[in-house]
Amino acid sequence: MNWQTFVALLARDARVARRNFVRVVVMNLLQPLLFVFVFGVVMTRSGLTAGAYRSLLLPGIIAISMVMSGIQAVAMPLIAEFQFTREIEDRLLAPIDVTWVAVEKIIAGMLQAMVAGLVVVPAGWLMMRAGLGLSFGAPLTFLVVVLLVALFSAAGGLLLGCSVGQTEIGLMFSLVLAPMIFFGCAYYPWSALASFPILQKVVLVNPLVYASEGLRGTLVPQYPHLPMVIVIAAMALVDVFLVAAGLRRFQKKAVS
Repeated sequence: MNWQTFVALLARDARVARRNFVRVVVMNLLQPLLFVFVFGVVMTRSGLTAGAYRSLLLPGIIAISMVMSGIQAVAMPLIAEFQFTREIEDRLLAPIDVTWVAVEKIIAGMLQAMVAGLVVVPAGWLMMRAGLGLSFGAPLTFLVVVLLVALFSAAGGLLLGCSVGQTEIGLMFSLVLAPMIFFGCAYYPWSALASFPILQKVVLVNPLVYASEGLRGTLVPQYPHLPMVIVIAAMALVDVFLVAAGLRRFQKKAVS
């Protein structure tokens, strides 16, 4: 493998992200921060929800921010590059195996997802610091969860970007991303679905459930969450599947 070419591709994506910094920040962080403000500040200060809800909410917002940022960072450019601008052809002509072009896309998406998630932490703390009981008592577990969530978002973006056409972007958000967010236990813990036993079991197929519960278990372990062993194992299985499926789909689309 030509590492210099791989690093050059990664540097090119980093430069594009820097040039579009404002647009990227607005696109990926505006909605999560609005949710933090409305649910974590307005509703708690007005007494409509308990103050403890702030601590339950923030890990889920971080999960959503990471997942949406990683998916959009990989899927949206791929859809345009394969079907409109054809810029992907420049990358495919580089002296590097096609698989590593896809791997570079995944790594670039992971980095953007982690940045998006980490930005939410101080922003959320500034808005909701009163009674926000975050804990970083298990930094290694937190790092593992963050990496798994970032890989899930980037690999998912790769698979979607190679499978969805430009005319189907709206359907992708309506049929895939929106249900994933609302049933991903981001705004409530998985245990809150105990009154809906069938739904509680069905949502376990949603990877965002494990992302939200994993971040909740590492940042606010005092609240109910899925066991971390189950979270890490499930996220690892999802990541392996998405990476394998995404790479296979990318190779097929690149040579077609």
